[in-house]
Amino acid sequence: MKRFFTGIFVITTLLLSSSCSSDIKSGDQINHNSMNHDEHTQMETSQAELILPQNIAANLPLNLLIDIQTSAGKPINKFDIFQEKLMHLIIVSNDLKLFDHIHPAYKNNGRFTVDKTFTEPGEYTLFSDYKPAGQKETVSLMKITIPGSVPLPKSLEKFTKTKTISDVKVNLNISPQKIKSGQEISLKFDLQDTIKNQPIKNLKPYLGEKAHLVIIKSSYPLTKSDYIHAHALKNNSDHQIEFMTKFPLSGTYKMWIQFNHNNKIKTADFWVNVE
Repeated sequence: MKRFFTGIFVITTLLLSSSCSSDIKSGDQINHNSMNHDEHTQMETSQAELILPQNIAANLPLNLLIDIQTSAGKPINKFDIFQEKLMHLIIVSNDLKLFDHIHPAYKNNGRFTVDKTFTEPGEYTLFSDYKPAGQKETVSLMKITIPGSVPLPKSLEKFTKTKTISDVKVNLNISPQKIKSGQEISLKFDLQDTIKNQPIKNLKPYLGEKAHLVIIKSSYPLTKSDYIHAHALKNNSDHQIEFMTKFPLSGTYKMWIQFNHNNKIKTADFWVNVE
């Protein structure tokens, strides 16, 4: 049985609260998650408007426009650079099968623009991570539907702890092995060169960090609180990348680790279950 999407969304406007970069910290690692009530009341809300072209289809290059405004509808003109960019845009299909991490260009007057091709029809969620000047980081959530025939989702991928990406084998070690919601946990990724059959020794920084880890809870519809962005801890050996984080709720999560090896950004994904 298939679902059929025919709607084309030209403008999506969402009123979104700022997400504080200090929600959960361990060393130099930062998670973006929902704030508590007091933090929400202290931060000014912002409005993200997604403007799309008239013609939308799978495998068609689309120019996406993102306008960042105050809650009163006035453009926010100044942004601080963080993690070497003005904006980080995480795009995932709602079944978490497809993932992209891209960086829109700033065109002034609160407008960002980016070209994106969606390879499959379906529903997608866009997590926009930016920092208005003098404020803390903000995570905005937007939606887009690519029309077309979409098959029912397949069963989840195998809960493997080993992935091979090109010439790199990535092994995931979790401590403690059973992940419980609200409990701090270590996620350690061990990288091996499959050609030389030895530990990786030539990682280069990616966006100012040894690696980045995006974690999204499998749920429908996806919300801002389902999104976590973590940074690698310092002082690990060359071939090991460690993150300390917490999963706020029980359920199934997908993780994407990104690192720079041989001047190429490589992405390995893993599913985990949280009790």
